[in-house]
Amino acid sequence: MSSKPFWKTKALSEMSEAEWESLCDGCGRCCVIGLEDEDTGEQYMTDLSCKLFDAGACGCGDYANRFEKVDDCTKLTPENVPDLYWLPPTCAYRLVAQGRDLYWWHPLKSGDPETVHASGASVRGKVKPERGQKVRTLMRHIVDYPEPAARAPRKVRK
Repeated sequence: MSSKPFWKTKALSEMSEAEWESLCDGCGRCCVIGLEDEDTGEQYMTDLSCKLFDAGACGCGDYANRFEKVDDCTKLTPENVPDLYWLPPTCAYRLVAQGRDLYWWHPLKSGDPETVHASGASVRGKVKPERGQKVRTLMRHIVDYPEPAARAPRKVRK
Protein backbone atom coordinates (compact mmCIF):
# COMPACT_ATOMS: atom_id res chain seq x y z
CA MET A 1 0.00 0.00 0.00
CA SER A 2 1.33 3.42 -0.98
CA SER A 3 2.09 6.08 1.62
CA LYS A 4 1.35 8.77 -0.94
CA PRO A 5 -2.10 10.38 -1.00
CA PHE A 6 -4.55 9.10 -3.60
CA TRP A 7 -4.34 12.23 -5.79
CA LYS A 8 -0.63 11.52 -6.32
CA THR A 9 -1.07 7.84 -7.16
CA LYS A 10 -4.31 7.68 -9.12
CA ALA A 11 -5.45 9.15 -12.38
CA LEU A 12 -8.76 10.99 -12.24
CA SER A 13 -10.41 8.04 -13.99
CA GLU A 14 -9.23 5.65 -11.27
CA MET A 15 -10.73 7.53 -8.35
CA SER A 16 -13.73 6.38 -6.37
CA GLU A 17 -16.72 8.70 -6.23
CA ALA A 18 -15.74 9.77 -2.70
CA GLU A 19 -12.17 10.54 -3.78
CA TRP A 20 -13.42 12.46 -6.82
CA GLU A 21 -15.82 14.57 -4.76
CA SER A 22 -13.14 15.26 -2.12
CA LEU A 23 -10.94 16.87 -4.79
CA CYS A 24 -13.26 19.84 -4.87
CA ASP A 25 -11.64 22.41 -2.58
CA GLY A 26 -14.83 24.45 -2.18
CA CYS A 27 -13.41 27.60 -3.77
CA GLY A 28 -16.54 28.21 -5.86
CA ARG A 29 -14.58 29.70 -8.73
CA CYS A 30 -16.05 27.25 -11.25
CA CYS A 31 -19.52 28.62 -10.37
CA VAL A 32 -18.58 32.19 -11.26
CA ILE A 33 -19.95 33.58 -14.52
CA GLY A 34 -17.14 34.07 -17.02
CA LEU A 35 -17.04 35.90 -20.31
CA GLU A 36 -14.91 35.17 -23.36
CA ASP A 37 -13.81 37.74 -25.93
CA GLU A 38 -14.93 36.19 -29.23
CA ASP A 39 -12.06 37.83 -31.13
CA THR A 40 -9.15 37.04 -28.81
CA GLY A 41 -10.40 34.10 -26.74
CA GLU A 42 -9.37 35.96 -23.60
CA GLN A 43 -11.29 34.98 -20.47
CA TYR A 44 -12.81 37.42 -17.98
CA MET A 45 -14.35 36.56 -14.63
CA THR A 46 -17.21 38.48 -13.06
CA ASP A 47 -18.45 38.99 -9.53
CA LEU A 48 -21.60 37.11 -10.49
CA SER A 49 -22.29 33.46 -9.81
CA CYS A 50 -24.68 30.78 -10.92
CA LYS A 51 -28.17 31.31 -9.56
CA LEU A 52 -27.81 28.20 -7.37
CA PHE A 53 -24.52 29.26 -5.80
CA ASP A 54 -24.63 29.91 -2.06
CA ALA A 55 -21.98 32.61 -1.59
CA GLY A 56 -21.85 32.19 2.19
CA ALA A 57 -21.35 28.44 2.14
CA CYS A 58 -19.32 28.76 -1.07
CA GLY A 59 -21.05 25.88 -2.79
CA CYS A 60 -24.02 24.84 -4.83
CA GLY A 61 -27.32 25.37 -3.06
CA ASP A 62 -28.86 22.37 -4.87
CA TYR A 63 -25.93 20.18 -5.88
CA ALA A 64 -28.05 17.04 -6.44
CA ASN A 65 -30.38 18.80 -8.90
CA ARG A 66 -28.02 21.33 -10.47
CA PHE A 67 -28.14 19.86 -13.99
CA GLU A 68 -31.93 19.98 -14.09
CA LYS A 69 -32.05 23.57 -12.81
CA VAL A 70 -29.11 25.15 -14.67
CA ASP A 71 -28.92 24.48 -18.41
CA ASP A 72 -25.22 25.21 -18.78
CA CYS A 73 -23.96 23.58 -15.58
CA THR A 74 -21.06 21.35 -16.58
CA LYS A 75 -20.44 17.97 -15.02
CA LEU A 76 -16.72 17.53 -14.47
CA THR A 77 -15.42 14.19 -15.69
CA PRO A 78 -11.95 12.71 -16.09
CA GLU A 79 -12.45 13.07 -19.84
CA ASN A 80 -13.47 16.73 -19.97
CA VAL A 81 -11.36 18.29 -17.19
CA PRO A 82 -8.26 18.75 -19.39
CA ASP A 83 -10.34 20.70 -21.94
CA LEU A 84 -12.23 22.97 -19.54
CA TYR A 85 -10.16 26.11 -20.02
CA TRP A 86 -12.35 28.09 -17.62
CA LEU A 87 -11.41 26.01 -14.57
CA PRO A 88 -9.16 28.11 -12.36
CA PRO A 89 -5.45 27.25 -12.44
CA THR A 90 -5.71 26.28 -8.76
CA CYS A 91 -8.48 23.72 -9.40
CA ALA A 92 -7.54 20.34 -7.94
CA TYR A 93 -9.10 18.48 -10.87
CA ARG A 94 -6.94 20.46 -13.29
CA LEU A 95 -3.83 20.06 -11.12
CA VAL A 96 -4.23 16.28 -10.82
CA ALA A 97 -4.91 15.95 -14.56
CA GLN A 98 -1.61 17.80 -15.12
CA GLY A 99 0.28 15.57 -12.68
CA ARG A 100 0.75 18.42 -10.21
CA ASP A 101 0.24 18.52 -6.45
CA LEU A 102 -2.55 20.33 -4.61
CA TYR A 103 -1.96 23.70 -2.99
CA TRP A 104 -1.23 23.87 0.74
CA TRP A 105 -4.65 25.33 1.44
CA HIS A 106 -6.60 22.48 -0.14
CA PRO A 107 -8.62 20.76 2.61
CA LEU A 108 -7.10 17.38 1.70
CA LYS A 109 -3.65 18.80 2.53
CA SER A 110 -4.47 21.22 5.34
CA GLY A 111 -7.11 19.09 7.03
CA ASP A 112 -9.24 22.21 7.38
CA PRO A 113 -11.98 23.25 4.91
CA GLU A 114 -11.53 26.89 5.96
CA THR A 115 -7.96 27.25 4.62
CA VAL A 116 -9.23 27.61 1.05
CA HIS A 117 -11.11 30.71 2.20
CA ALA A 118 -8.36 32.06 4.46
CA SER A 119 -5.85 31.79 1.60
CA GLY A 120 -7.94 33.98 -0.67
CA ALA A 121 -8.53 31.15 -3.15
CA SER A 122 -12.30 31.11 -2.77
CA VAL A 123 -15.02 33.50 -3.85
CA ARG A 124 -16.82 33.31 -0.50
CA GLY A 125 -18.51 36.65 0.07
CA LYS A 126 -17.16 38.05 -3.22
CA VAL A 127 -19.97 37.19 -5.62
CA LYS A 128 -23.69 37.67 -6.00
CA PRO A 129 -26.12 35.57 -8.05
CA GLU A 130 -26.50 36.31 -11.74
CA ARG A 131 -30.11 37.10 -12.48
CA GLY A 132 -30.34 36.91 -16.26
CA GLN A 133 -28.37 40.07 -17.01
CA LYS A 134 -27.68 40.97 -20.61
CA VAL A 135 -24.09 40.72 -21.85
CA ARG A 136 -23.63 44.50 -21.69
CA THR A 137 -24.56 44.40 -18.01
CA LEU A 138 -22.33 41.39 -17.39
CA MET A 139 -19.35 43.34 -18.70
CA ARG A 140 -19.81 45.84 -15.86
CA HIS A 141 -19.20 43.01 -13.42
CA ILE A 142 -15.75 41.95 -14.67
CA VAL A 143 -13.28 41.65 -11.79
CA ASP A 144 -9.77 40.36 -11.18
CA TYR A 145 -9.54 37.72 -8.51
CA PRO A 146 -6.13 37.74 -6.89
CA GLU A 147 -4.24 34.48 -7.02
CA PRO A 148 -4.12 32.81 -3.62
CA ALA A 149 -0.92 32.46 -1.68
CA ALA A 150 1.13 29.67 -3.23
CA ARG A 151 2.87 28.93 0.05
CA ALA A 152 1.59 28.50 3.54
CA PRO A 153 2.17 31.47 5.83
CA ARG A 154 5.12 31.10 8.14
CA LYS A 155 4.42 30.44 11.75
CA VAL A 156 5.77 33.07 14.06
CA ARG A 157 7.70 31.80 17.06
CA LYS A 158 6.85 33.39 20.34
